[in-house]
Amino acid sequence: MKLKLPRSEFANAFAIAAQVAPVRSPKPILQNVKFIARVDGGELLATDLEVGVRIRVSGLTVDQPGETVLPIARFRNVLADSHDDELELSVTDSGALVKGKSSRIKLATESVAEFPSIADFAESRYHQVPCRVMRELIRRTVYATDNESSRYALGGVLLELTAEKVTAVGTDGRRLAKMEGPASAVGEQPASDQPTIVPTRALQVIERAIGDEGDIKLAARGNDLVVCSEKITLITRLVEGRFPRWRDVFPHRPSAPRIELPAGALADSVKQAAIVTSDESRGVSFRFTEGKLSLQASTAQVGEADVEQVISYSGPELKISLDPRYVLDFLKVLPVEQIVTFELAEGVGPAVLFSDDGRYSYVVMPLNRDR
Repeated sequence: MKLKLPRSEFANAFAIAAQVAPVRSPKPILQNVKFIARVDGGELLATDLEVGVRIRVSGLTVDQPGETVLPIARFRNVLADSHDDELELSVTDSGALVKGKSSRIKLATESVAEFPSIADFAESRYHQVPCRVMRELIRRTVYATDNESSRYALGGVLLELTAEKVTAVGTDGRRLAKMEGPASAVGEQPASDQPTIVPTRALQVIERAIGDEGDIKLAARGNDLVVCSEKITLITRLVEGRFPRWRDVFPHRPSAPRIELPAGALADSVKQAAIVTSDESRGVSFRFTEGKLSLQASTAQVGEADVEQVISYSGPELKISLDPRYVLDFLKVLPVEQIVTFELAEGVGPAVLFSDDGRYSYVVMPLNRDR
């Protein structure tokens, strides 16, 4: 193998592939990225045996096609520490040689034959989603998952795919985020009662790799999900377990007051009130009165905060105590100018927040008043 590669672009693709590989593994070969170089382009492959990814790379000048495995930590340092726009890579039985204008680094490599195979996308029945929508779906739900929960199904995002729509849902049991977007079915879709719960880490790789242009293909097959875009093919095992009945989480309150607020201004107010919270006292009190939102927090060892914001509201006084982290998680993935709707009911009950287009909604449970 002998070729020239664009350092910066190759480093970005290598970092995405390396994100899949395990930091520690009883199989040392998995701590490498496999590189396949062809005359018409190349691919970087990585896997931890739960998630596998193929990243397509372009801009290569290939003199001799071939394949090798590159040690992640050392080769990533080679790419990061070089200042050359282009590097030359040649691989022989004795290792990989990387040459720049004023550098020459030789790395030992392991046997390519030991690296596990990673299937390419070959599905005839799948769903197609715009990449921009898919990235938005991931950003607006993945933060609400819980990889540490003993309830294993909470460690991923539920995807519900129909002929015209995709719905993504993430929850950790204390809050729930839901996002909808357009989708289209290609080929006859088999009936299945098995939920498609995609691991958080796999979604983070997808979100980073796909960009905003074009479409992404998704095909659920048994216990796996296969994903393909112009730049990436990813296969992941689905999270096992029963996902909560998320539709039951949204309260039916047709007459509940709804207050509209700009996302950026609300986030600023919540951040200010959250300054005096602590691990032991996380609650911020939200008090809605005519024309005003008051946010109050108090911690004996830290101090007190009282923040006011002018709002358009003329209904009855409403109070709720919420964890500010959860409110900010909802707001930070929205443009600052976007209008969000805060739905509350008198008495005990969750807060429900909506984006003004109705596609993104969020339920967050209240804290006890004394917290």
